[in-house]
Amino acid sequence: MTVSDLTVAQPPTPSPDEEPFRLLGTTPPEPGLWPRLYRELVRGRRFNTQATALTRQGRLAVYPSSTGQEACQVAAGLALGPRDWLFPSYRDTLAAVTRGLDPVAVLGLLRGDWHTGYDPRAARVAPLCTPLATQLPHAVGLAHAARLRGDDVAVLGLVGDGGTSEGDFHEALNFAAVWRAPVVFLVQNNGWAISVPLAKQTAAPSIAHKAVGYGMPGRLVDGNDAPAVHHVLTEALHRARSGGGPTLVEALTYRIDAHTNADDATRYRDEAEVAAWRARDPLARLERELRRHGLLTDAAEEEARADAERLAATLREALGRDPELAPGDLFAHVYAAPTPHLREQAAAFAAGTGAVGPSAAGTGAAGSGHGRAGAGAGS
Repeated sequence: MTVSDLTVAQPPTPSPDEEPFRLLGTTPPEPGLWPRLYRELVRGRRFNTQATALTRQGRLAVYPSSTGQEACQVAAGLALGPRDWLFPSYRDTLAAVTRGLDPVAVLGLLRGDWHTGYDPRAARVAPLCTPLATQLPHAVGLAHAARLRGDDVAVLGLVGDGGTSEGDFHEALNFAAVWRAPVVFLVQNNGWAISVPLAKQTAAPSIAHKAVGYGMPGRLVDGNDAPAVHHVLTEALHRARSGGGPTLVEALTYRIDAHTNADDATRYRDEAEVAAWRARDPLARLERELRRHGLLTDAAEEEARADAERLAATLREALGRDPELAPGDLFAHVYAAPTPHLREQAAAFAAGTGAVGPSAAGTGAAGSGHGRAGAGAGS
C-alpha cells in the first residue's frame, strides 16, 4: 500500500454540532460508568490541589492546573482502549493518570528531574508536550503508521484552544483527513490562551466548525459534562478504529486556576467570570446527578475522598524526597545512538564534574537510565 492509495475521495462531511452535546440531566445514568467517572473526578481534583501546593513549596518547577477541566481529561483517559495511544499536552496530567500511569512518574517532567517519568511505549502515552500543538503531527504519524500496518489502534491527541492557532494544528488535521488516519483531536476550549481570549484567536462559530474545512466530522460537547465527553470520545475512537477516519471534538470548559503558578489571571479576567464557571463545576454537577438517581451514597462519597487523600499522601511523600540524579543522564535519550559531538560533550562534562553516568561514559543511548523511565508503565 502506498500513500497515493490512501488519498481517495472523501465522503460528505457532516455539519458540526450547533449546540454542545450534553447527557447530565437528559438521560438516566449508566450505573457502571458514571460512578467511576465520579471517583476519577474526585481523585483528579485532589491531584490538582496537591500538585499546586507542591509547586508553591518548590517541589515542582511548574504545574499547569486543570481544575475545572477534569471532566475532559478523565473522560479521555477512560475512553481509550488498551491498544490505543494518548498524546497529551503539558496540562493533561490527569488524562495520563486516569490512563493508568504512576501519578508520581507523570509529574517527573514538571519536577524537572527527567525527560519524562515513564516509558511512552509501554504506557502508550507520549511524553507531556510543552510546545503548543507539536504533539499532534506526531499523533497523526503514529495513527497513519498503524493504519498502514493494519493495527487495530486509535490515537487521541489533546490540545487547548490556544494550540489551534499553531501551524502544527493545521498540518495535523490536514494530513489526518487526507490519509483518513485513525486519530481523534480533543480541543479543550477553556476560553483563554494564557491571557488571550478565544475571540482574538478565531472568528469561526466554534472550533468544531473548522473540521469542515479539513473534511472531517466536528463535534461540540459540554466539556464539564463528563458522561457526555466520554460518550463523544468513545464514539469517535470507535469510528477511527473502524476505518472512518479522524474526528475533531471541541469541549467547552474553563480553567478555574491561573495558567500556571507563574501567571496572575486577575490581570486579564474578572472574578465574576470565574464564579459563573465555578457554578458549572464538573465534579459537583456529576455528584448531584448521581445523588438524584440514588447512585451515590454517603459511604461511597467518603471512600472516593479517602482514596483521593491516599493519592495526595503518595505525592507528598514521593515528591518530598530530593531526587537522586545522575548528571551524565543529560546526554541520554538525545539520539538512539550518541553522535561524535554528543560523546565529546559528555566526556568534557564528565571530566569537568567528575560525574559518572551511562552517557558521560560514552555508552548512553535510548534505554539507559536509572529506573524512572519505566515507572508507571501501564495498560
